[in-house]
Amino acid sequence: MTHTHRIALLEDSNRQLEKLQSYLSTIPHVDLVLKCSNSEDLLVEAQTVHPEILVTDLKLLNDSMNGLEVAEDLKIPVMFIGDVKEYVREIENLKRDADICVDHITKPFSEEQFVKSFKRFLQEVNFFSPPQYVHLDFNKKKHKVLIDDIVYLCANKNESNNKEIHFINRPKANLVDFSFIRMEEFGLMNSQFVTIHKSFRVNKKYIKSYDSKTEKIELSVFDDHGKYVQIKVSENYQPVIRKTFG
Repeated sequence: MTHTHRIALLEDSNRQLEKLQSYLSTIPHVDLVLKCSNSEDLLVEAQTVHPEILVTDLKLLNDSMNGLEVAEDLKIPVMFIGDVKEYVREIENLKRDADICVDHITKPFSEEQFVKSFKRFLQEVNFFSPPQYVHLDFNKKKHKVLIDDIVYLCANKNESNNKEIHFINRPKANLVDFSFIRMEEFGLMNSQFVTIHKSFRVNKKYIKSYDSKTEKIELSVFDDHGKYVQIKVSENYQPVIRKTFG
């Protein structure tokens, strides 16, 4: 399964922001989860949506930070937009010290130039970011599982110590002696798996939509009868889900 990258976009010009959003929408395996015109909003929202790649203008007008400082704060792969001449040393330090992929494109540029540059950047990110696996006990046997294949986990109604694990590309399985409290010990991080009910943990990347009227999320999931499933969000978790996916 090809990984879909979660993108954060920072640009102080609303016109340029919309252009970049349009450019990114044409690139396969890219999901724009956050776009902002100032650094403060982006850094706050990033704590909730957890982007994997930052695209940012270097010079942010009327802002307390520049794009480089935002990148230094997030420490995720970044493509800078603008003239990098006066930032060369800082960019080299960021790439080395944070051990992340860094690229740039100089203004002005066309859609074609941006798309080609960003696709090359994604190739570099993919090369240096191998797939993340976890080892889980299900069906009484230890299995190596690609985290991005997991759609959600839920309590097993018949066996309280076990959980069901649902995938994007194969039938569900039964997790043996698995506790939600220990998820991060198994390598399933809270930054990726959101709680929608005390009995459900859901991979954010597979939440397609949230209906505030029915309080249900729609997920992409492997199913012999269809590709989607709806799950009710319990009252305690509705504010967070509504803010993030509403």
